[in-house]
Amino acid sequence: MKDVAGKVAFITGGAAGLGLAMAQSFTAAGMKVAIADIEDSALDAAASMFSESNAEVITMKTDVTDRDSMAEARAKTLEAFGKVHVLCNNAGVAINGNIADMSYKDWDWVMKVNLDGVINGIVTFINDIRSHGEGGHVVNTASIAGQHGMAHLGIYCASKFAVVGISETMRLDLAADNIGVSVLCPGVVETGIGNSERNRPDEYGGANDPAMANSGGSDVEMEVMQPSAIGDIVLHAIQNDQFYLLTHREFEPAVQKRSDEIRSAFEYWADYRAEHNV
Repeated sequence: MKDVAGKVAFITGGAAGLGLAMAQSFTAAGMKVAIADIEDSALDAAASMFSESNAEVITMKTDVTDRDSMAEARAKTLEAFGKVHVLCNNAGVAINGNIADMSYKDWDWVMKVNLDGVINGIVTFINDIRSHGEGGHVVNTASIAGQHGMAHLGIYCASKFAVVGISETMRLDLAADNIGVSVLCPGVVETGIGNSERNRPDEYGGANDPAMANSGGSDVEMEVMQPSAIGDIVLHAIQNDQFYLLTHREFEPAVQKRSDEIRSAFEYWADYRAEHNV
C-alpha cells in the first residue's frame, strides 16, 4: 500500500504511546486518522495536539472489550471519513507476576483487552476494508513476548502469542483481497503500559499497585525505544507490506533458541516413532 495519502486509519489505544506515535506518523504522510482510546485525559491531550495542525483527525472514547462501543466507533469513523483502509489493533495492557499467583480476574482483564480487543477490531472493520475494493492493511500490536515465553508474563505472553497466530492466519486469508497484514512485536518501548492497571475496571479487580504491571520479564539487556520510531516503522511496514515487525534484535537469541528447540523436538519424536514403530 505504497500510496497512503488520503487513506483512513483507525487506531485503538491511539491517544498515547505506540498508538499516538502511529497517528503522528500517519498524519505526517497525509492520512486521515480516527483515534480510539479508553482514557479521557489522553484523548483530550491528543485532540488538542492535532487541533494545532492541519491533520484530519477525530478522537473518540472507545472500550475495545465492548462490542457496542466498537460499533459506535465504526459509525463515527465512517460518518467522518466514509471509509477505513488501515486498522491498527493496538490497545493493550500487561500484568507482571508468577503465573501461579494470577487470579481469574487477572486473566480475564488482560485477555479481554489484548485478545478480545483484536478480535473485536477485526470483526468490526474487516468487511468495511474488503468492501471498498481499494485494498488496505491491518496492524496487530503483539510483543516480543508473543515470540517466546518470559518469566512472570504468562498471561501477557498468552495474549500476544494468540495475536501473532491470528495475524499469521489473516495474512493468508486476506491476501486475495489486497489487504496486507503486519504484526508488531517490539521489545521495550517508552510507553505507559507499565502502568496499565490505572485503567483496570472494578469488575476485573480495579486499579492495583503499578509495580504489579509489566516491568519486562527478561534478564536481557534491553534498548528502550521511543514510540516515534515505532510509528515510523509501522508506516514503513504498511507501505512495503512487511509482516513481522521485530524491532529489538537483542531478543533474537531467545527466539532462535525456541526455534531450535522446536526443530529438535521434531527430530526427537521422529526417532521415537521409528524406534517404537508408531
